[in-house]
Amino acid sequence: MELRDAIQDKIDNLNKPKGSLGVLEDVAMQVALIQGTLTPELRHPCHILFGGDHGIEREGVSLSPREVTWQQMLNYGRGGGGVNVLCRQHGIDLRIVDAGVDYDFDPVRHSHIIRRKIGYGTRNFLYEAAMTADEWHRALGVGREQVDACLAEGCNIISFGEMGIGNTSPSSVLMHLFLDIALPQCVGAGSGLDSYGIYHKLDVLTCAVVNFRETVPAPAPADAIRYFVGYEMAAAIGAMLRAAEAEMVILVDGFIMTACMLAAEQLMPDVRRYAIFGHCGDEGGHRIMLDAMNARPLLSLNMRLGEGTGALCAYPIVASAVHLLNEMDNFSHAEITKYF
Repeated sequence: MELRDAIQDKIDNLNKPKGSLGVLEDVAMQVALIQGTLTPELRHPCHILFGGDHGIEREGVSLSPREVTWQQMLNYGRGGGGVNVLCRQHGIDLRIVDAGVDYDFDPVRHSHIIRRKIGYGTRNFLYEAAMTADEWHRALGVGREQVDACLAEGCNIISFGEMGIGNTSPSSVLMHLFLDIALPQCVGAGSGLDSYGIYHKLDVLTCAVVNFRETVPAPAPADAIRYFVGYEMAAAIGAMLRAAEAEMVILVDGFIMTACMLAAEQLMPDVRRYAIFGHCGDEGGHRIMLDAMNARPLLSLNMRLGEGTGALCAYPIVASAVHLLNEMDNFSHAEITKYF
């Protein structure tokens, strides 16, 4: 509490009306508390994008075909993705990781892809668990390893993205299970389903949840998570947990990464202390999920691209908050009358 009071005193004595920087003051407070200092700094920002395919995609729950996953992974190597553009713009290091894409990437021609494949896509969770306990722990380890690599380069602020056709489906289920929100409120259009497609997706996920509850009547949180998520999502969850252990600032992206943060919170409640929610996306249930988590996103741009692009757009706002805290003059030094 002493540190919090000292940070608040510093914020209140910057030469501005009290509270006039709004959410930027909240962000500055959070980053300073994470780093345990009155003078926080952001070093070597990194973004890790995990790729993986989903067995549930075989049920027609996504407008995009499965091959788009590997095609986009190759596109990132050419620098042509939205994630590439935003990382270049903001000076953020980008790591592309194959955690479970249904494709064999050539280690020479596709050298930009870090190969950590757990499997060629998960199993179909309509009928069985998406992954085994061993695969779950291996996927978590992939995420932890990648965060450690960023740490070794001096990183203290990190964000995560995903590429995996069908991954709004497990995200909807996690929202339903952990926030007790009716499944129809959790299911949206994903990459562009029409009303019939959304109805079909809801029907498939409803059946999958019923089968899960009959198969695993009293699941621990980890059991529920691994039953539904993709390898790329499990890797992101492991990465979030490791980043929190290392006391890094975690910028959370849209619907899928918010679901991963929700899952990570079931495993380590303190992980939320390190999370700054970057963006409320255009996927149907995202705003409902954020509200239920008492999470306030910095941006709302109607995006639903994924890849971590919402978090990357929010990075300059976090940087601005830190710069203002450290560089803005105070009333005493600037010789301005403090009027409150």
